[in-house]
Amino acid sequence: MKKQKDTAYFLWILLAETVGVLSGWITRSSIVRHPAPAIVPPLFLPAPVFSLLWPLFLALMGIGAARVWLAPSGVSRSHGLAFFLLQLGLTLSWCLLFFGFQAFGLAFLWLLLLWSDLLGMIFSFHGADRAAALLQIPCFLWVTFAGYLNLMTWVLNW
Repeated sequence: MKKQKDTAYFLWILLAETVGVLSGWITRSSIVRHPAPAIVPPLFLPAPVFSLLWPLFLALMGIGAARVWLAPSGVSRSHGLAFFLLQLGLTLSWCLLFFGFQAFGLAFLWLLLLWSDLLGMIFSFHGADRAAALLQIPCFLWVTFAGYLNLMTWVLNW
């Protein structure tokens, strides 16, 4: 049973981190060409900060997903994992919109979808495993902060 749990944790964390690596790989040439918008808002962080924090948030999300996967079957479990998989796609797409295309307005609207999905994921995770829900709070706060940065970048570069 322990090996099954370890495998679940490994695979869910790997899935989350793979999305992070994929989003970095997809947008790498755009970040080199356009390292930052012309005008950035206060509190805009250098790229290395994002590179350090995102793997941590993705690992926390993967750990939470593994805990939910290992929880007893139920609506909260299935909805939580669906929200989790959707947020991975939304995260990847947001990176492409913001960094790849520098479509700041569309990226902000997309980020609102991501923010809503994370909120749904937290509530669903809570129904399956309270600790899994709590592990999502840092990412939720980070995406909220990213929303401020995205919105202000859009406004300042309009």
